[in-house]
Amino acid sequence: MSRTETAIRAHGLYKRFKTGRSHIEVLKRVDFDALHGDVTMVMGPSGSGKSTLVATLSSLLKPDEGKVTALNQDIWNLSGGKRDRFRLDHCGFIFQGFNLFPALTARQQVEIILKYQGYTAGEARRKAADALTEVGLEMRMNMRPSELSGGEKQRVAIARALAKDPRLLFADEPTSALDGENGQIVIKLLQRAAKQYGAAVICVTHDPRLEAYADRIIHLEDGQILSDRRTVHAAAPADPPPPPSSARARPSLRTARPCSPSCATASSGSSPP
Repeated sequence: MSRTETAIRAHGLYKRFKTGRSHIEVLKRVDFDALHGDVTMVMGPSGSGKSTLVATLSSLLKPDEGKVTALNQDIWNLSGGKRDRFRLDHCGFIFQGFNLFPALTARQQVEIILKYQGYTAGEARRKAADALTEVGLEMRMNMRPSELSGGEKQRVAIARALAKDPRLLFADEPTSALDGENGQIVIKLLQRAAKQYGAAVICVTHDPRLEAYADRIIHLEDGQILSDRRTVHAAAPADPPPPPSSARARPSLRTARPCSPSCATASSGSSPP
């Protein structure tokens, strides 16, 4: 996979929502693309259409008009079940609200995704441990969300996304609930996903502190792109916590075993992203 290869491209994205008797145009025929190995920041004020853009790019929300080609697939021409499987196999998601299960430990939060991909319980447990170690949570694996800080919860969410070895990583306001120190930890982990693993990272934010870590910055306002520029030099990612030898040689999850019939049925319904 070339680091200059286009991972996702969209053309003419248009979306409006009905409010009472009127309609609000949220996306106004937006064109977009992102490269493997790049951190692409989509910035703009609240209500500018940033989250709607990411939802349409990631196949979570169908646009009224337009086309999205991700990893050479026209995702809005896929059946619902195939789109679910595409997200499961190729996309990682990091949300502002963490979206963790209250009753599950940090390790179990990551394991559940891997089991949906078809890994055995033992394999999922090992890979989850590797992913949590990679984000510096090796001492927090058996803790539930109520026992973790906000920064630690977000790192669990990142480990859950990275454990799948995603080729597309979508982050929607990943630092908005965090202080400056934890926000930097999170964005450096996202940058490492791009630089070390070649993921196309698409991050929605209105936090200007994150601009230093972007390869490309797109400003969106009132549903339209106002500016699109590449940065001269993105800040270097932080050195990763020293992982165990098994984590350093972590095999790619893109060679995952085929999902079982029961798993495939689950993934086409209400599987986690």
